[in-house]
Amino acid sequence: WSSKSPRTCWQAIMNRRLVLFVCTGNVCRSPMAEVLLRHWLGPDTDWDVQSAGVAAFDGMPASEAAQDVVDEMGLTLDDHRSQSLDQALVDDADLIVVMTHDHLRAVRQRFSRTAEKVFLLNAFSYTRRDADVEDPIGSSNDVYRGVRDEMNAVMPDLVLYLQEKMKP
Repeated sequence: WSSKSPRTCWQAIMNRRLVLFVCTGNVCRSPMAEVLLRHWLGPDTDWDVQSAGVAAFDGMPASEAAQDVVDEMGLTLDDHRSQSLDQALVDDADLIVVMTHDHLRAVRQRFSRTAEKVFLLNAFSYTRRDADVEDPIGSSNDVYRGVRDEMNAVMPDLVLYLQEKMKP
């Protein structure tokens, strides 16, 4: 960014589009999905990635196990703080990606104009298209690792969707 003019930087920031991951408490699945997608998109993306929870308490760090398993990939959740899903986030999002069918129903019920932009994460998967991403809260690092790997396997297809279907 340092080699670009302030005007160019401002325009790039204002033109960024938002992918919003949603789970229940915003301390396990959605933060892991957030950092995974950021990793897959790379630093020069036009996409911003955030996460929120349908029943989140604002300001909570990611669970220790979630931090551990993303650290194994050289990624970090150190700066993550949970946030509750609200109308402003929903309005700002170009794509909302949820972890379960219950999240899908909750988002569509609470925010009625979202139907066309809310998708189940595994809808982008070829092998688990209709499956929920199970909640690992309170489980071992092995369970978290399995959830991380399941989500990570979907990311290339989600990136392709963003590049092909969500062009500005």
